[in-house]
Amino acid sequence: MGMLEIRDALSMINFVLVVFMTLFFAYQTLYIIIGFIQKKIEKGNRIEVPKLRYACITSARNEENVIGQLIASLKGQDYPKELIDIYVIADNCTDNTAKVAKEAGAYVIVRNDQVNKGKGYALDYFFKKVKQHVGNDYYAGYFVFDSDNIVDKDFVKEMNITYNTKHYEAMTSYRNSKNYEANWISAANSLYFLKEARFLNYPRSILKTNCAISGTGFFVSQKVIDQNNGWPFHLLTEDIEFSVSCATKGIKIGYCDRAMVYDEQPTSFEQSWTQRLRWSKGFYQINAKYTLGLLKGIFKGRSFACYDLLASTAPTMLLQVTVLLLNVFVLLYCQTKYDTYFVVQTKMIASEFIISAIINYYLLSFFTGLATLVSEWSMIKTKPIVKIKYLFTFPIFVMSYVPIGLVALFKKVEWKQIKHFATDNKILLDK
Repeated sequence: MGMLEIRDALSMINFVLVVFMTLFFAYQTLYIIIGFIQKKIEKGNRIEVPKLRYACITSARNEENVIGQLIASLKGQDYPKELIDIYVIADNCTDNTAKVAKEAGAYVIVRNDQVNKGKGYALDYFFKKVKQHVGNDYYAGYFVFDSDNIVDKDFVKEMNITYNTKHYEAMTSYRNSKNYEANWISAANSLYFLKEARFLNYPRSILKTNCAISGTGFFVSQKVIDQNNGWPFHLLTEDIEFSVSCATKGIKIGYCDRAMVYDEQPTSFEQSWTQRLRWSKGFYQINAKYTLGLLKGIFKGRSFACYDLLASTAPTMLLQVTVLLLNVFVLLYCQTKYDTYFVVQTKMIASEFIISAIINYYLLSFFTGLATLVSEWSMIKTKPIVKIKYLFTFPIFVMSYVPIGLVALFKKVEWKQIKHFATDNKILLDK
């Protein structure tokens, strides 16, 4: 192939990628617009609905440092105490998690299984155990938390209002942060989830399409548990697997913007890398298992929900990196050639694409971070200067997904614990 053909082919590949990515994600521009202009719904303190019975559950592995705070926040709910049961699954623990949880007032279920590891297996174990213990139709549904969470006092009340009025069989909530100001890593993680709440799940709820469960602070009804015969979602990202499964089956996942949970974010890059490596590998697992089902769903009356989840989970980053590396390879190849007219043109095309790709990726991440910071300013519990400072490092965090995604493609990944520590969160508990 001559330089003329290389130039034309490279130019066409770059053009097709840009057009494809623009069209593929164009609908999310509407999400951003809705996120900005649509006012948040005020808390429903005056809405009278039946007060249903719920179970709050968490899968805890060696979480003795933080489990007490979670239970305290659940016991402090502005909701009838007799209608909330708290369960802790002490999953393969080697510390005093079970003892601390029991003393704090939770029901403790001990699980020891070194083969089937992960939150999905622990939840499935719980649902089978609790059914044996209390029988059918005892709880309207279940709230699932991470052990490091602190739950806003109105969480159950607001979720109950939404469940009674909207009749969602699964719901997600507003995921805030306990430790935004710790450093740039925790701030970036926090801003990422705030962006997800405000500019993904909130617009989805306005448009009445499926939201996505994200790790913690979510609700699932007894009906859905019965339909699935427990919790058969065991990929590395069992939350997204559940979301995709619901979309393909036509089960609506809703969002309650007024129900808030505070989550502890990693504070070291190593911790964040480990966590996001698992998420990236989990997304590849979902691509392999559910892409065909999502494509079928697009043409079976669940088109937008399935398309949205397909766009959210598709490995488009790998496509972008592949084209970027192709441009790098062509640029290096051109260095071995004399600077003829076509060589110079090919160098310019490759160089412009590489530079613009890096700059545009940074700017896109920066402006989505800025949009989130502006819209959620009052929700972020730290000093203004800290909010502004960490906005500029947010794109670096987002761009680090590139090497993480590449490593996850080839590396065997298993669930690894991230150590959590109790912090002074009195302001959150008293809020």
